[in-house]
Amino acid sequence: MKKIAVIGAGPAGIEAASLLATQGLEVVIYEKEGQPLHNLTDKAYLFPNFADAQEVSKEILAKLSTPRLTLKADTEVTQLQPQAATNGWLVNGEAYNAVLLATGYSTFDAHRKEELGYGIYPGIHTSLEMEKMLREGKIVNTIGDTPRRIAFLQCVGSRDEKVGNHYCSKLCCVTAVKQAIEVKKLMPQCEVYVFYMDLRMWGQHFEELYRQAQSDYGIKFIRGRISEAGGTFDRKVQIKAEDTLMGRPLKLTVDLFVLMVGMEASRGTRNLGMQTAIGGDYGFVQSVDPHIADNLTAQSGLFVAGSCKRPMTLTDSLTDARSAAYEVLKHLLVN
Repeated sequence: MKKIAVIGAGPAGIEAASLLATQGLEVVIYEKEGQPLHNLTDKAYLFPNFADAQEVSKEILAKLSTPRLTLKADTEVTQLQPQAATNGWLVNGEAYNAVLLATGYSTFDAHRKEELGYGIYPGIHTSLEMEKMLREGKIVNTIGDTPRRIAFLQCVGSRDEKVGNHYCSKLCCVTAVKQAIEVKKLMPQCEVYVFYMDLRMWGQHFEELYRQAQSDYGIKFIRGRISEAGGTFDRKVQIKAEDTLMGRPLKLTVDLFVLMVGMEASRGTRNLGMQTAIGGDYGFVQSVDPHIADNLTAQSGLFVAGSCKRPMTLTDSLTDARSAAYEVLKHLLVN
């Protein structure tokens, strides 16, 4: 029986592994974290239909029960190299006929944007921390009261020359709209502001969600750049910005300031990409061609899927995983 290694137990890794196992292959998933799917189970609801992320996660995790599929959690892959004698690959010393890299992404560390005050002043949170509050159904300010005013800031760690990430993370715009709506559902009286460079509502129903945020929930969108954020004596956050539509400076005091952190290549993606000579821009791995060979790499028998290549939505990742599984099967027919 042929053996396949899948590195990464995120949505793409689990989806592809399950499909390959149903075709009679022995599949092993390596996951460096203690639990799989950690980049999905930390979410509250998913756009554009506000599906419960925990319920979606359960459906994906159920695929780990597929026969001939084994999960090795708490296992970081430190060795990934081709095995010329067998035309296969070695993963941590174990031989496989093919390998699928699905190491996913990490979120940008907001401490790197010191001018935005994260970790310095209370009341400044990341979008991931806001997801936790939304999952718990409880949003409070720094003194435990219901916030009266919340601001979201787009593109933290994305489209930013200072941190070296020139690319768009693809998800931040619609995530901010989604979170802003969720806040208004929980706290209708709260004033909600979203600061943006430009809104990239590219997906189906995303533009409608943006319009609904304004018409149904009264969320205010400000095209502007925030130069700095600091604390006040009463533990609020003061934002200094420029309204780039009006061409005027702007100061705003809020109870909570939420930084929409972008996606970066994970440490595993960077390390294994360098080790196998398929590393690409910004630490993501590079496929042969983004149009017609996006799951293939320059290394025979090594395939890639999901957001280890570039920022992707959950839907994109699952679709890409199915394509990758097909490419692995094609490879095995002739090797």
